[in-house]
Amino acid sequence: MENNIPHKIEVEGNTVEDAIEKSLKILKVSREKVVVKVVSEEQKGLFGMEGAKPAKIKVSLKADIDI
Repeated sequence: MENNIPHKIEVEGNTVEDAIEKSLKILKVSREKVVVKVVSEEQKGLFGMEGAKPAKIKVSLKADIDI
């Protein structure tokens, strides 16, 4: 495994799927090679107003992969 690629990251996105896509690009791996833990789902503001919060996930590489 390359030293400059992290083994675990925390990512935010507009949705959980958006955050997963961002993490896969950062780690340069496919979805099958990571474990995703949802820290928090996105929250939308009332009528599109402020108060919206992004989704947050923690992503780690599975132990048995080669990059």
